[in-house]
Amino acid sequence: MAYVKEEAMVKTNTVAISQFLALAGIATAVPFFFHIQWATGPMVNAILIIALFILGIRAAFLLCLIPSLMALAGGLLPPVMAPIVPFIMISNVLFVFTIDYFYRNHKNAIQGFWMGVVIGSTLKYLFLYFNTSLMMNLILKKEIADKVASIMSWSQFATALAGGFIAFGILKWLKRI
Repeated sequence: MAYVKEEAMVKTNTVAISQFLALAGIATAVPFFFHIQWATGPMVNAILIIALFILGIRAAFLLCLIPSLMALAGGLLPPVMAPIVPFIMISNVLFVFTIDYFYRNHKNAIQGFWMGVVIGSTLKYLFLYFNTSLMMNLILKKEIADKVASIMSWSQFATALAGGFIAFGILKWLKRI
């Protein structure tokens, strides 16, 4: 039994766990303290990208689930938007996956990063906009649905792009890109 415990301790990467918990803590706290989409969005998107480059795609995917739940719980998202939280989570995963794909498959890493950010931001925006519009039109009155859908429109593209700029600066500073 002692051998099993010793092996578990050897295989546990405490640095990676600490980094994940720090990024998860920030992703959890940001929606509670910043109730402005133009502040929260870029920070959260930057955290997702930083997690991708520091911790890997699995940890980044796990972090993709946290911010939208916290935004709903913290009041950044109105309760009427609760049905679209799964779509926000999926759009975050799509964003992270796209950045990872282009970064890994482009000859020039920097160009791959930026292609991933731009295309990922576009896909995130399109996915959220169309799914939110569809969902909200099914459950809300037209005028309310249009207002809710506008929250998930071009601003998602802009905040994802801004998050890419923030993440790029931090990752360059950390020499991870």
